[in-house]
Amino acid sequence: MSRRVRSVLFVGSALAVFFVYLWAARGLPRFGHYQGPYGDVINQVGVFERHATDLVTAVNFDYRGFDTLGEEFILFISVIGVTLLLRQQPEEAKDEQDNMAKNDESLGRDAPEPSDATKVMTLALVGPLVAFGIYIVTHGQLSPGGGFQGGVILATAPLLVYLAGDYKTFQRVASHTVVEIGEAIGACAYVAVGLAGMAGGGLFLQNVLPLGTTGNINSAGTIAVISAGVGLEVAGGFVLLMHSFLEQALSLRLRSKQ
Repeated sequence: MSRRVRSVLFVGSALAVFFVYLWAARGLPRFGHYQGPYGDVINQVGVFERHATDLVTAVNFDYRGFDTLGEEFILFISVIGVTLLLRQQPEEAKDEQDNMAKNDESLGRDAPEPSDATKVMTLALVGPLVAFGIYIVTHGQLSPGGGFQGGVILATAPLLVYLAGDYKTFQRVASHTVVEIGEAIGACAYVAVGLAGMAGGGLFLQNVLPLGTTGNINSAGTIAVISAGVGLEVAGGFVLLMHSFLEQALSLRLRSKQ
C-alpha cells in the first residue's frame, strides 16, 4: 500500500470520526444538568448498601464490576501484546536492529550522567511514592483513588530508580519474573473474588465478605480486595512495559556503539 493511499485512508477515517464526535457531543446535556437517574440512585443507597464512602469505586468494583473486569483484562492483554512485539529474537531481528541502530541519530548521543544531587533526590522520592501508592490502592473505597490510580503511582517507583542512572538496580528492584507473577496474581484475584460469590451460592462478583463499619479501611467487603488486586495488576503491567522498552532501547544503543 502506497503512502498516498494510506494518507487518503487516514484523512477519510479521521474526518468520519470527527463528525461522529460532533454529532455525539450535540446530544450531551448542558454542563451541570445531569439527566440520568442512576447517579442519584447510587448517591442515595450506595453508602448504606456497600459501606463505601467513595461511590465511584463502589460502582467500578461492585455495581458494574463485571465491566471493570473486562477493562482490567484489556490492559492485561495489551501488555502481553507489547511484550510479544518487543521480544528479542537475535536470529531474526539482527539485521533490522542493525539498521535501526544506524538510522536512529539519538543512539549516537551519550546522555550525561545524573548529578549526585539528582540521584539523591530521585531515590529519596521512591519510599514516599510507594507509601502514597499503597495508600491510594487501599483507601479507594473511602476516598478518591483505587487500584487503577494507585497501580500507576506504584509503577513509577522503579522508573525513578532507572532515572537515577542505575539500570542494574532497576532490574533487581523490579525483577522481571517477580513482576510477571505479581501481574498474573493481580489479574486472577479479580476472577477469584467473582467465583467466590458463586461458590457461596450467589452471583458472580457478589459481595460475600463482611461490609465492616463505614469509614474504616476494612469496610466495603470485596471492593477493597478487588481494588488491591487491580493495583497489583496495573503496577505489574506498567513495569513490564518499562522492562520491554528499556531492554530494546539499551540493546540498540549497544549495537550502535559496536
